[in-house]
Amino acid sequence: MSHLVRVANVLRDRGLLQKRLILAIKHDIRKLSTSTIRRKDGTLINQPRTASLILEDGTKVKGYSFGNERSMAGEVVFNTGLVGYPEALTDPSYRGQILTLTYPIVGNYGVPDTALRDEMGLMQYVESDRIHVAGLLVQDYSHHHSHWNSVKSLSQWLKDEGVPALYGIDTRMLTKLIRDRGTVLGKIEFEGDPIEFIDPNLRNLMAEVSTKEVQIFGKGNPVKVIAVDCGIKHNMIRNLVKRGAEVHVVPWDHNIKEESYDGLFVSNGPGDPALAKEAIDNLQQILQMERPEPIFGICMGNQLTSLAAGAKSYKLPLGNRGHNQPVLNLLNNQAFITSQNHGFAIDNETLPPGWQPMFINANDLTNEGIMHETRPIFTAQFHPEARGGPTDTEFLFDIFMDMIRKGKGTSMPVSKVIPPGKPKPAPIHVNKVLVLGSGGLSIGQAGEFDYSGSQAIKALKEENLQTVLMNPNIASVQTNAHGEKQADHVYFLPITPEFVTDVIKREKPDGILLSMGGQTALNCGVELFKQGILQEHGVKVLGTPIESVMATEDRQIFSDKLTEINEKIAPSFAVESVKEALEAAAEIKYPVMVRAAYALGGLGSGLAEDRQKLKDIATKALAMSNQILIEKSLLGWKEVEYEVVRDSADNCVTVCNMENFDPLGVHTGDSIVVAPSQTLSNYEYHMLRETAIKVVRHLGIVGECNIQYALHPQSLEYCIIEVNARLSRSSALASKATGYPLAFIAAKLAVGRQLPEIKNATTQSTTACFEPSLDYIVTKIPRWDLDRFQLTSKQIGSSMKSVGEVMAIGRTFEESLQKALRMIHPSIEGFVSQLPMGKSYPPDHNMKEDLRVPSSTRIHSICKALYDGYTVDQIHDLTAIDRWFLHKLDSIVNIDRSLRTLSRESVPSETLELAKKAGFSDKQIGKALNLTEADSRQLRLERSIKPWVKQIDTMAAEYPAKTNYLYSTYNGMEHDLTFNDHGTMVLGCGPYHIGSSVEFDWCAVSAIRTLRQLGHKTVVVNHNPETVSTDFDECDRLYFEELSLERVLDIYEQEKCHGAIISVGGQIPNNLAMPMYKNNVNILGTNPVMIDNAEDRSTYSAILDEIGIDQAPWRSLSSLDEALEFAASVGYPCLLRPSYVLSGSAMNVAYGPEELTKFLEEASRVSNEHPVVITKFIEGAREIEMDAVAKDGVVVAHAVSEHVENAGVHSGDATLILPTQTISQEALNKVREATRRIAKKFCISGPFNTQFLAKGDHVMVIETNLRASRSFPFVSKTIGTDLIDVATRVMIDHPLDIPSLPTLETPHIPQGYVGIKAPMFSWPRLRDADPVLRCEMASTGEVACFGPNVHSAFLKALLSTGFKVPKKSVLIGIQHSFQPKFLPTAFKLKSLGYKLYATEATAAYLNAHKMDASPVAWPMQEDTSSVPSATRLIQEREIDLCINLPNNNTKYVKDNYLIRRAAVDSGVPLITNFEVTKMFAEALEQMYGKLDATSLFHYQKHAKKMV
Repeated sequence: MSHLVRVANVLRDRGLLQKRLILAIKHDIRKLSTSTIRRKDGTLINQPRTASLILEDGTKVKGYSFGNERSMAGEVVFNTGLVGYPEALTDPSYRGQILTLTYPIVGNYGVPDTALRDEMGLMQYVESDRIHVAGLLVQDYSHHHSHWNSVKSLSQWLKDEGVPALYGIDTRMLTKLIRDRGTVLGKIEFEGDPIEFIDPNLRNLMAEVSTKEVQIFGKGNPVKVIAVDCGIKHNMIRNLVKRGAEVHVVPWDHNIKEESYDGLFVSNGPGDPALAKEAIDNLQQILQMERPEPIFGICMGNQLTSLAAGAKSYKLPLGNRGHNQPVLNLLNNQAFITSQNHGFAIDNETLPPGWQPMFINANDLTNEGIMHETRPIFTAQFHPEARGGPTDTEFLFDIFMDMIRKGKGTSMPVSKVIPPGKPKPAPIHVNKVLVLGSGGLSIGQAGEFDYSGSQAIKALKEENLQTVLMNPNIASVQTNAHGEKQADHVYFLPITPEFVTDVIKREKPDGILLSMGGQTALNCGVELFKQGILQEHGVKVLGTPIESVMATEDRQIFSDKLTEINEKIAPSFAVESVKEALEAAAEIKYPVMVRAAYALGGLGSGLAEDRQKLKDIATKALAMSNQILIEKSLLGWKEVEYEVVRDSADNCVTVCNMENFDPLGVHTGDSIVVAPSQTLSNYEYHMLRETAIKVVRHLGIVGECNIQYALHPQSLEYCIIEVNARLSRSSALASKATGYPLAFIAAKLAVGRQLPEIKNATTQSTTACFEPSLDYIVTKIPRWDLDRFQLTSKQIGSSMKSVGEVMAIGRTFEESLQKALRMIHPSIEGFVSQLPMGKSYPPDHNMKEDLRVPSSTRIHSICKALYDGYTVDQIHDLTAIDRWFLHKLDSIVNIDRSLRTLSRESVPSETLELAKKAGFSDKQIGKALNLTEADSRQLRLERSIKPWVKQIDTMAAEYPAKTNYLYSTYNGMEHDLTFNDHGTMVLGCGPYHIGSSVEFDWCAVSAIRTLRQLGHKTVVVNHNPETVSTDFDECDRLYFEELSLERVLDIYEQEKCHGAIISVGGQIPNNLAMPMYKNNVNILGTNPVMIDNAEDRSTYSAILDEIGIDQAPWRSLSSLDEALEFAASVGYPCLLRPSYVLSGSAMNVAYGPEELTKFLEEASRVSNEHPVVITKFIEGAREIEMDAVAKDGVVVAHAVSEHVENAGVHSGDATLILPTQTISQEALNKVREATRRIAKKFCISGPFNTQFLAKGDHVMVIETNLRASRSFPFVSKTIGTDLIDVATRVMIDHPLDIPSLPTLETPHIPQGYVGIKAPMFSWPRLRDADPVLRCEMASTGEVACFGPNVHSAFLKALLSTGFKVPKKSVLIGIQHSFQPKFLPTAFKLKSLGYKLYATEATAAYLNAHKMDASPVAWPMQEDTSSVPSATRLIQEREIDLCINLPNNNTKYVKDNYLIRRAAVDSGVPLITNFEVTKMFAEALEQMYGKLDATSLFHYQKHAKKMV
């Protein structure tokens, strides 16, 4: 090693090495200075030196050294702060203590210059001139730090100061030990350096840390303050000096009674206050002298002052206090979040007369400060100077200085100086609350609002309020009709001012909640307010006032509001036209960011590098919103978010902060996000927190809101991007990330509750007025489905494109990230270079461009770049992603490289464990070691490497918790709980994506609720933060975990579950049926062998042939030649169907051999382990859905619905009707008979769905899914029988009430009403995608409405999707074959008064039939035509409905695409299906203007009366 040092020094002296290379060599030297072990193959591995943490009770655990390598003993204590390790380590209060940091990842931002002093002569970045802790214990140490202000690593600093430190310690386990035992002595012991236990509390630690002579700071300031140094922090002195004090810091035992001063300050300090006899005596003398000068004590100062007054102290029963403690000011009932670290407290009962508590802890009501009733004396047990921690109570220094200035010569008590609290808000008297939902799921507004709305309703019901819910999202849990957590009345109606007004007139609510339904509810509420409807009907907006909502949504008002409080936003202009936008950009200079007002998920936003790009973005944005913001681009800055909660009494907390992995420029919904932030220092963290609270108070928000920042990566400069005065996607993530139920709390606050009086749901003993302390890291990764849309770019930017997200929990970033990546899609193995779904990089792949431009697969490109030899710095320069994240990714690659040099026989257990701690799956490790996943798992189990189960308790184990919210980690040393429930496992749906959305969460929740109702314990596994199933009070045990075979088996075996339900979560759990079955899991319901037979297209079709059920001609394919031969025999078109897929993935209709070749390649890729089947595509057929439940092969419940669209449109994109309207009784009989035979043959026990084709009375089967389908919520709610409830009873063999069920013989057919389920599309988000329906599903959500007939239900449903009824004109373009059939529809539209425009041939045809239609030019012929082009008329708002019905044979394929795309981009309603067009025209003719708010519960109530 000394040789390497000499080499580095010589090279440096000769100037032959750059600085970076020198640092790299020195880094390697430090690594080698630990220890080096030799593999069996002779290669070397750098291994840090190990040492032991030994506790007094004999507990001994191994850790890895990253500090000074000498043994040290002391009292083991904990600190629950998320940031602030330099400040904590230099806090003299920790003298003699071995500090455990509960946040597991430490060292991220390195260490600033610890010798630097400010203009006052005080330490700039730390709290004293040295480290005071005896030792440091952490879970995970960051060997590569990253921060603009750091000068060295934490490891180097600890070594420089001689302080030992260990990582690899289960710090949660330690915290629980300290909490439960009160005082824990321990030692860090290195081999060969034994040491005895030491109790530092037996020493007078104050004497060790106090100054030995008087020091003066702020010399010349007008107010003299004597500060008794019991272990004073420099920020305490700073807070006094900057307020005008000349501070004389005196030793702890200084005789102060002889001193003259204007005020006396008693500082914090370490140890047992009772040992500081001289300090207590000195203070006692001052108190007895009744001097008029004010006294202020902090922490130890509170204890010494109390003891001097005659009170008694005691050791806290739960060890010591952590950060983020809620404190109540008893003078004005204001609550604050405070930083604490003491282990002793004052007994309130022992305070003598004349003294009383001034502050108490909101959790356990213990003393947090005292005051004298008549004299100017007060104290705080907490740390108002912060550093680290919240700065909420820094104003106490102002109070102290005010007392000095105002009370000169008098004795003014603190009660006369402290500002009164805000007047107690008037109670909110409401009896009935209308809750507006968000409608169907779309990109930017997804399942998070089902979660938040469900939470809100639950909270309102707890307050004994009547609730009325208005939401057309039939698939959501919140729209259930029955249950203690459900609304009293549910209206399936469009969220529009007209329908809401109708509901208000009917229900007469006195309150309305707008913040739980996303942008849809908020925009509707603002419109109702502007129209005066809310005021007219006496409906109070609950929570945030509507004016505050408008201030956050209107970009100009928002900018003005922030300017009022001198807050920073990017230079910007709010504009209302393209011309104004161009003028604003000219002033700001390009590039500029465009943001739309009253928009969600960045809709309409984008980065414009030049005038033409701005013109394009602004035109499209103004089609969606009447105002846009042109803003200076802050591309490359860090993006940070805070979730803030405020009540009507002005109590304010930040529940969670989050940091985007991607820099600004990528919408936060499309970015990887971590919680808490990883690269912010204590100062940055609390600077932004303080700003968030200031902004929220100024805007007057009541409830929850989200604030987004841009933070400069090389300075303290920041800008506020936006504030969302409602629950958001980030709110759902923050709720699940912290265990703090934001929506539930926000709803309580909206009806007048205050934070301190609401209980923390996870501990069930502490208050909700707190800020969660996390002892884990959460990683959120978006789920995209961009591959479905051929023309859509994979690039991501400021407008959101993702359809869902996952959230993973771990105790290292590597573990959390790799888990999250696998959650996204089963084809992703972790942080790997392979693209999802086995896709290949293009032949002309440009790595630099791939890294520079954000895309949905950039994370995999980063991995590939690291394998290809790119350095962290090179990748950082191309991506602007913080180096800290990139170094962590590099460490994953290095572990993988190391594994690839080993084999099953040679891999050390320690290396295996290291890989598991870094989040490697068994499959990943197996691939590196050339083993199967099963063999890799077996190897791991043989080595006794198993995951530990940890709780999420919101308090980092500081308080005992009864939480059932769990995750698995390899970074631990014990389980947090025992496993005696042996519950039923229910697998959830995973991330929402096209084809698997909120309907499967509804199914899972329904199953869970039935199990619990029947007395069965439940174990739920899911990882989607937007779901109700991941709400911890829905089940007995919630594992926020991967839906992988490995993790499910781990949990199943650990919990010793008696069985698993896999049929209610969609395709992801269904695909696990056979693998789980082969691993001896008891699958409840249908036998997995039968599930496999149904999923395998070839086997399934053969079975149908065997039992004589009609299906279209088919063949199982093994080659392209077979496909072409089959097509030649039956004729085109043909349908290709892969196995084991959801939502028609890679399912396509081929109209010729070229398409057949292309589609077969795609189908083979997504179904490479299973056969692809080709069938004859039946044109002009009607599609029928059979949703059913069977028991032992006998159907016990069912519902039949039909599609409006003919076959060829995926069932998820189809409009469903229940009851059927056009299917003959003969065909229905055949459908039921086929269902009976299929159930029997497959011996089904549980839910299933079969799809049929009907052409006249001829019925053919398409497919059967032996699981719940996406239509289960719709049919269940429509017929009034929960099919999942029935299926769950079947699967656990619970008796059924058969006479009450809709069997095949006794169907429940709605009487007097019809239900229509309509799809929701997100075409505006998917730039350049062709908005036309095919066999592969494209919709992102669904809605359903009800009416007395099919047309009223259809029109309501269509309006619920955001469709706007045209007012003046319709553009028609139809294929030649449709013309005769379309004529009656055109006639209806003309009769309704619409001006008709049409493409050339269509116009000629209509005019020939005496229907005036103005011809329009094809877009690509605009320059040569005498008539305006279709796209120009659309863009100029001359058209307000576009009907485009093309086929594949037209020569105008591109022109038709341009017309459809123009309609979407201009916000013009578009219909691309003939049957839907026909029904729309009929509905308009019969029902427009006659719709009302009558909904499902009215019809079902009436039907029961009729019965």
